[in-house]
Amino acid sequence: MRDGRKPHVVIRGVTKRFAAGDGEIEALGRIDVTINEGELVCLIGASGCGKSTLLSLLAGLERPTSGSLSVAGGRAALMFQEPALLPWLTAAGNVELALRLRGIGRRARRAEALELLRLVRLDGAAGLRPHELSGGMRQRVALARALAQESRVLLMDEPFAALDAITGDVLQGELLRVWQATGTTVLFVTHDVREALRLAQRVVLLSSRPGTVVNEWDVDHAQVDLHDEITASLREVITRHAA
Repeated sequence: MRDGRKPHVVIRGVTKRFAAGDGEIEALGRIDVTINEGELVCLIGASGCGKSTLLSLLAGLERPTSGSLSVAGGRAALMFQEPALLPWLTAAGNVELALRLRGIGRRARRAEALELLRLVRLDGAAGLRPHELSGGMRQRVALARALAQESRVLLMDEPFAALDAITGDVLQGELLRVWQATGTTVLFVTHDVREALRLAQRVVLLSSRPGTVVNEWDVDHAQVDLHDEITASLREVITRHAA
């Protein structure tokens, strides 16, 4: 328990292997991570190191081969790189869908959907369909929909990677604002060290396959050399794998 806060994500000795031809591929090897209530933690590593696999395990989309994991409330909301909105529904309708799955009645879910869109500064776009929204606006709708699931933990798999640099920068700021307003526990996957340092309270580095934790840093935003330190560690991991 860090700073007296309760653990919201606990991963202990988790491995994950997939069948591949006549053998197996080990994607994750004995992962140990704890994320506490209200933390925003960024997970970084080389492509193919198992970052997305770990999110799938936490979201319940896959089962670990061994080890254990737990998420506060028993489930986590997952936000992908692509917003995956239903094109025939409006922005409000896409958010309402998550509320409907929670069993919330029509009038109440309409009001809550509008409130969530207001939280992500999209209340004026409630009646627009996805093709009428920019890429950044679609990701805001996806964020509102994820928050509508009312999970204590939000998993984010490179949600801004497909956006241009300026839009991504704006959305990073929006995420920080929403995180501070809601107190949601966030595990954010990125390959971008600068993005990780802007967002995170803590950065966790995975090795190349099989992914395992090789280092982590508490982020002091006044520490100017932390970017170089983390980048050097990431480069070392990638170089070792290539060799």
